[in-house]
Amino acid sequence: MKITALKTYLVPPRWLFLKIETDAGISGWGEAVLEGHGATMAAKIAELEDFLIGSDPSCIEDIWQKIYRNGCYRGGPILMSAISGIDMALWDIKGKAFDVPIYALLGGPVRNKIRSYCWIGGDRPGNLIEGALALKARGFNATKFNVCSELQFIDSYKKVDAIIKRVSELRDAVGADLDLALDFHGRVHAPMAKTLLHELEFIRPMFVEDAVASQHVETLADLARSTSIPLAIGERLYSRYDFKPIFEQRAASIINPDTAHAGGISEMVRIGHWAEAYDVAFAPHCPLGPIALAACLQVDAICYNAVIQEQSLGIHYNQKGDLNDYLMQDSRFEIQDGFLTIPDQPGLGITVNEEFVIEQAKIGHQWRAPVWRHEDGSIAEW
Repeated sequence: MKITALKTYLVPPRWLFLKIETDAGISGWGEAVLEGHGATMAAKIAELEDFLIGSDPSCIEDIWQKIYRNGCYRGGPILMSAISGIDMALWDIKGKAFDVPIYALLGGPVRNKIRSYCWIGGDRPGNLIEGALALKARGFNATKFNVCSELQFIDSYKKVDAIIKRVSELRDAVGADLDLALDFHGRVHAPMAKTLLHELEFIRPMFVEDAVASQHVETLADLARSTSIPLAIGERLYSRYDFKPIFEQRAASIINPDTAHAGGISEMVRIGHWAEAYDVAFAPHCPLGPIALAACLQVDAICYNAVIQEQSLGIHYNQKGDLNDYLMQDSRFEIQDGFLTIPDQPGLGITVNEEFVIEQAKIGHQWRAPVWRHEDGSIAEW
């Protein structure tokens, strides 16, 4: 079997899908997306065509290493997101060729479903109680939301008090039946992160994600030692090498790498198993599309320390198209009592509605993160 073509589809609301075709008539799908950089990712995939066309798609590890190690420049969001999409598609082909789900080729499943959570609020937290109660009514027992909007390096206790009041009112409204994961989104700097973590302990969060930006591993390790709240990091780390200092410095209790950014299924399995050796929980990041989520679920199936799976069904970003819109009716994601079923069909376990993808690609997208500024006019972290 040989690879014959790579086709990319820039589709709304903010995704890039990749289809890899072979001379055996078996095709695989990947999601080579980096939010806000869709055209760049399409160009990167096109740049890699000469590496892939004519290659044996079953040699997944060799292709992974060839792309990663070619030239001087390794890692980073662009290269690793491209590898991610390619890796997903190659595993999809291999699973279809053997007529088994990907997890069957990686040791077999340790679970057939995984706990999941939905987002509430938006980029700035709003309508949290309404959103949380709606999730409870749907059977969810966990949610995540942005805990704040812009914060300066040193900000006022007026803002801190408003954050605590908002989260406290949410906890009172939902009781202990809904676990609350709080996302600082890397928009909180070290001095305010320490203050907020202390003030939020009584809320008993499930975890706090990106308490500081991912580059500040030493700060994150200091925060981890000073709080009882489990800290999570990983959505902006792109390979096992980026996670090495996280493990070595005991900087987090939970890691949440993204299958679409951290080297695909192959690298996610390596990172997940490595985390288990440090007794660190695994909670893949995935506010993305259906192919990325299907890839996460295949990883969740075989990683013993996988505890919960993010997904973007109904998220505020998906107003122009949701995950199941891109899938055939018989392979759409199902959530029951707060759990996502792990697909057991061949490959990724989903059937992409290719006709719909082609039509939506005619619309495309030019998604951008919002530009925020502090009161003094300086750029704020989104």
